[in-house]
Amino acid sequence: MTQQKHKSGFVNIIGNPNVGKSTLMNALVGEKLSIVTAKAQTTRHRIMGIVNGENWQIVYSDTPGILKPHYKLQESMMDFVDTAIGDADIIIYVTDVVEKRDKNIAYIDKLNQVDCPVILVLNKIDLSTQEKVVETMAQWKELLPKAEIMPVSATEKFNLLKLFDTILANLPVSPPWYDKDTFTDKSLRFFASEIIREKILLNYSQEIPYCTEVVIEEFKEEKERYDISAVINVMRNSQKGIIIGNKGAALKKTGTQARIDMEDFFEKKVFLKLFVKVEPDWRENRGKLRDFGYIYD
Repeated sequence: MTQQKHKSGFVNIIGNPNVGKSTLMNALVGEKLSIVTAKAQTTRHRIMGIVNGENWQIVYSDTPGILKPHYKLQESMMDFVDTAIGDADIIIYVTDVVEKRDKNIAYIDKLNQVDCPVILVLNKIDLSTQEKVVETMAQWKELLPKAEIMPVSATEKFNLLKLFDTILANLPVSPPWYDKDTFTDKSLRFFASEIIREKILLNYSQEIPYCTEVVIEEFKEEKERYDISAVINVMRNSQKGIIIGNKGAALKKTGTQARIDMEDFFEKKVFLKLFVKVEPDWRENRGKLRDFGYIYD
């Protein structure tokens, strides 16, 4: 009996904002690695989630939503997307049942030119009718004739097993890229900062979440708990006041919610301290973007 060859590869998830990329990634990985909110630009980094079987390893990547950059932070976010297209063994392009097909059409043109398999995931089909889904799939097939079209609902986990089978079938023969007990390329510090940023996205409106960046200043593992100290960087003094709130109430609420989620994620007690600092125009500052992990050169 011949031994089955090991398969391994990078399965990179791209798409426009708010189509459900992070929800799909979390469902495929089985861990909440990417923050999920109803707001655009929730994902800022490229986040890997690694799933292992006896004879296979899938390295999923969630990426920021495709957009036309207006400042250096967004340029760096789009660099993550372009890199993901360039190093993919399989590309999953996520769209949904309401998105216009000509949105950021330049990326559709790119997908028609790549050499690797492309799977177009039509997400949120639970919000549509079967007739409309079939019609939308046919329209996408005209735009991406080489792609395999896969209707799913990431929130309802509908058709994800078929999607997984399709991924596995297209995975190249390769030894594993990571140790089999690795489940992400990110550190615990990174997930602590992302959990805090998720609460900021949920608790504050207008431009506030897009002007903030969370930096973990201290992350100490004690016997019974993690001691975590984090700084929320904002761009103006007025934003600092909004983050803190009346008598510190808004910051306390954010901190409490973040601590509860961290304890669930880390499976350990957390002592969390939050501070707010004004860092003027950090989104355009190349040095700060490098410090915050958006630029690597």
